[in-house]
Amino acid sequence: MVSIVRDVLAVILGGAIGTALRLVIDLAIPHSDTSFPFSTLAVNTVGAFTLAVLVARVWSRSPSWVRAGLGAGLLGSFTTFSAVAVAMVTLTLSGEWMLAVGFLVASILMGLGAAALGLRLGYGTRPPLDLVDE
Repeated sequence: MVSIVRDVLAVILGGAIGTALRLVIDLAIPHSDTSFPFSTLAVNTVGAFTLAVLVARVWSRSPSWVRAGLGAGLLGSFTTFSAVAVAMVTLTLSGEWMLAVGFLVASILMGLGAAALGLRLGYGTRPPLDLVDE
């Protein structure tokens, strides 16, 4: 029971920090309903990269509360699929179909690319633990 409470508290703390960081970036890079949502793309790309590096570097050696706080908490609140969905709907309702499609393609490609790069850099020259024969 104690470990569950610790995990939940880590998610709450990480979530508060991630949400605040997200707001700061949204305020620093504002956009209208008819312009490309660069802040959402930047946040989600940075979040995918950061999570991948953490998974490669520290996940297997970290206690559950650290993984919960950093993954579901900090990065879960920092990056959001819902922000992508709202931006897509808003752009299409504003008649900006091409921007919406461009944003979706950029979100997928940059997110996957950032995750791949993060894993590559995180693992470095050592293979993932799952791939090591014992």
